[in-house]
Amino acid sequence: MRYARIGIIVALLMAASACSNMSNQQQRALSGGAIGAGGGALLGWAAGGSPLIGALVGGAGGAAIGALTSNGHH
Repeated sequence: MRYARIGIIVALLMAASACSNMSNQQQRALSGGAIGAGGGALLGWAAGGSPLIGALVGGAGGAAIGALTSNGHH
């Protein structure tokens, strides 16, 4: 049941990343956070640890990387 909640949260974050009123940097941060949270949850579960801790760490790292990446415009 806990994994279903994490999946729902990740899906909601990914849906929110498509908001057109957000800047490119905000969209990248939100998308990176969603991808990081999903990946972190899976890795936490696969490693026998806590999927929730994995999602939190992965989401934070993904959001930071997403916000810092360039969109290719100079």
